[in-house]
Amino acid sequence: MCGRMTLTATPDEVKLAFGYADTPNFPPRYNIAPTQPLAIVRQVQGRRRFGLVRWGLIPAWVKDPAAFTLLVNARAETAAEKPSFRGPMRHHRCLVPASGFYEWRRHDGSRQAFFIRPKQGGLVAFAGLFETWSDPAGGEIDTGLILTVPANRTVSAVHDRMPAVLAPELFDAWLDTAHVDSRAASRLLQPAPEDQFELIPVSARVNTFANDDAAVQAPVEDRGAPPPAAPRKAASRPDDGQFDLFG
Repeated sequence: MCGRMTLTATPDEVKLAFGYADTPNFPPRYNIAPTQPLAIVRQVQGRRRFGLVRWGLIPAWVKDPAAFTLLVNARAETAAEKPSFRGPMRHHRCLVPASGFYEWRRHDGSRQAFFIRPKQGGLVAFAGLFETWSDPAGGEIDTGLILTVPANRTVSAVHDRMPAVLAPELFDAWLDTAHVDSRAASRLLQPAPEDQFELIPVSARVNTFANDDAAVQAPVEDRGAPPPAAPRKAASRPDDGQFDLFG
């Protein structure tokens, strides 16, 4: 699950890392939440282009978005087969620039928030999907989501899922929907290397999306890690993309 993320790099740093043709200007974001603008990089006529979408994918076939589940994430293992994600996996893959993300650890009825960031700093690319939804009157809205994979050992101390992170050498293959089919693209999505991220306990300020400032990333004392649990089989879910802030 990835229900909050951050992009605090400068526009020049993001452009250099992702190699797109545009020169957008955008402020640092410390607490990006679903339904808010999400920066993406997609391929258009062989060139990488920067864009903004609403975080929460609406499949093109949906008639009434107000009655449809908010699709913030999709499981990489099943996205190529699921009706909501099958089309975007074939035709609308993208990169989501990020400086890190947030996750919550549940223990004894409480939740401890963590800022999960690259150990070496800098940017990472989450694998994403986007779609354009058209209303009957002809209006359009671009929407998107982040794909998730099983957490690596580091992140699994907090949650069993994490965003799918793509190394720069995989950018071209992931974006090339003309020559790389959805099944081959799915095989690119693996848990991040064990040493890529570090976990920083942060305060509950991050729970409120209006708190979009550097203070949400300030370290706090960890309220205590739970004892290791015996491995168990994950329960199946009726909708892999359903949004749950603390899921």
